Amino acid sequence: MKLAPGDLVAIVAPSGPVGAAALRRGVAILKGWGLRVRVAPHVAAVSGYLAGPDAARAADFTEAWTDPRVRGVLCARGGYGTQRMLDLIDWERLRQAGPKVFVGSSDITALHAALAHHLGQVTYFGPMPAGTALSRDRLTADTLHRALFTGLDALRAPAGEALVPGTARGVLHGGTITLLATSLGAPEGAPPAGDRIVFLEDVTEAPYRLDRSLTQLLRAGWFEGVTGIVLGSFVDCGPEEELRAMLTDRLGPLGVPILWGFPAGHGPTQLTLPFGVRAELSTATATLRFFG
Repeated sequence: MKLAPGDLVAIVAPSGPVGAAALRRGVAILKGWGLRVRVAPHVAAVSGYLAGPDAARAADFTEAWTDPRVRGVLCARGGYGTQRMLDLIDWERLRQAGPKVFVGSSDITALHAALAHHLGQVTYFGPMPAGTALSRDRLTADTLHRALFTGLDALRAPAGEALVPGTARGVLHGGTITLLATSLGAPEGAPPAGDRIVFLEDVTEAPYRLDRSLTQLLRAGWFEGVTGIVLGSFVDCGPEEELRAMLTDRLGPLGVPILWGFPAGHGPTQLTLPFGVRAELSTATATLRFFG
C-alpha cells in the first residue's frame, strides 16, 4: 500500500510526550510532500512519561486506523508506553478497516509486532515526525518519502561490515532489542513463522544489558528460523569494541550472516525498513533488497 499527494495521514502518540516545536517541523515536511495531516486529539497530552492515559492513546490509534478517510498512521515519537495500550485496542475493528500505511520506530517496535500478529500487516520501521532525523538528515527524509510514495527496492549501508559473511533470504522484521525481549510471552511476542531476517538496534543500553536481553531471546527460542541478522545503530550503548564483541559472542554461534553498521534506528541517519516483506541480505555489498 502506498500514499499519494492529497492523501490524509493521522499522527498519533502511543508512547511518550511530544514536543510541540519538533512535531510542527515534522508536520511541515509531510505537508510539503502534498499530504494532508491530522494530529490525533491526545497527542499534546502529558501524563508523566506518557502522552496521556493508556485508554486515550489506544483510542487515538484505533480511531485513526478505522477512519476510512485516513490512508496512513504515523507515530509522533517513541519513548515508553506502547506496550501498555496494546490490550486496549479493538483488533477486530482494525481488521475490518483494512490495511493502512504505518510508520514508527523505537518503542513502537511493540506495535509493529502487534500489527504483524493480529493483522498480518506490512509496516515501516522508520523516522517519526517529532524526531530529529527527519528534519535534519536528507537521506532519512528521502528514504521515507520513497517508502511511502513509490516503494523501496534496495537499501545499502555505506559503512556496513560483515561480522559473519554471507547471503540470507527471509521476511524482514525486528526492531529495538529491549522491546523485543520484554514482549516475550505476550501475544505479539512470538516471531513470525518461516525463514526471516532480523533487524536489531537499541539506544542508551550498556553492552551487558543488551547481552541480557539477547540471552533472554536466545533462551526463549526467538531466533529459531532466523537466516540473517542486520545490526542497526547503537547510540550511547558503550564502547564500540565491547559492543561488537558482545554481539559477535551472542549471535555468531547462530551461524547466519550478520551485517554491522546499517544506518537505521536511533542514529543521525534513519533509513526506513519495510517489515513483513521478503528480503535478501548480502554482507558482501552491505545491501538489503526487498521483494514485495
